[in-house]
Amino acid sequence: MRRLTLRQLVVFEAVARNLSFSKAAAELHLSQPAVSMQVRQIESFVGLPLTEQVGKKIFLTEAGSRVFHAGKNIAAQLNDLGHALTRLKGVEEGQLNIAVTSTVNAVATDFLARFRGGHPKVSIHLGVSNRAEVLSLLAANRIDLAIMGQVPDGLGLEAIRFMDNPLVVIAPPNHPWVGRVDIPIKELADAAFLVREVGSGTQGAMERFFASKSLKIRQSMEMNSNEAIKMAVQAGLGLGIISEQTLEMELMLKRLAVLSVAGFPIMRHWYIVHRADKLLSPVAQAFKDYVLTQARQIEPRA
Repeated sequence: MRRLTLRQLVVFEAVARNLSFSKAAAELHLSQPAVSMQVRQIESFVGLPLTEQVGKKIFLTEAGSRVFHAGKNIAAQLNDLGHALTRLKGVEEGQLNIAVTSTVNAVATDFLARFRGGHPKVSIHLGVSNRAEVLSLLAANRIDLAIMGQVPDGLGLEAIRFMDNPLVVIAPPNHPWVGRVDIPIKELADAAFLVREVGSGTQGAMERFFASKSLKIRQSMEMNSNEAIKMAVQAGLGLGIISEQTLEMELMLKRLAVLSVAGFPIMRHWYIVHRADKLLSPVAQAFKDYVLTQARQIEPRA
């Protein structure tokens, strides 16, 4: 009697998630014909097509959606089983899969480096991306943990705040406002600002802050990274609002200056995040505990 195999479900899960046979093949290190064959075998078993092609795009049929969800559930259960078995071995070895937003990359890398110093045999995979992609990786259960700004409610995620993240206004060192104290916030309405992309936590916090003051700032350019904003501000293309924690090098070298603006900094926070239903591996749990413990020692006491 024919049966679906785990390999077939793993292959189809990759096809369905990427909506691409070629991307699934690259991810699984298989040839595209091998991926297509596995999918055809599932279709032969269920007696229904799992995908349909419209133009150059691939879409899932209803049967394909059902197989995809079943495959995801099985993959999650196997992942939890692997973590449970690893838990019996302790935390000296294992793998940590973590994703961070680009703004917190420097902070997260510092925590990871110090954690790795005490766990030299642990294998760490760090992905740096924007907020939307990190949330997507969490939803797909493709990472153990994430470090990012506050996450939206209703996504089934557990987020624990561990560190402040002040946002400040930056300018080139020769800007006429450098050296002024408590610049009235209304004056910012006349300045051109370089901003992060739509959906970024920094842009969202900035827009909420100015809306609360009944102000709308003039956006001269949109950029997808803090590094791009810092370089553009240095070049005199406008002012920026970014995390103060990303400015250590530029301030030391006097390439940028932080303006003293009334109402600033905008205080945001960093969170360590994982799926609420996820059974963390011993390594992931150890890193989470490490971050929370170290952060309590770093943060100033009230």
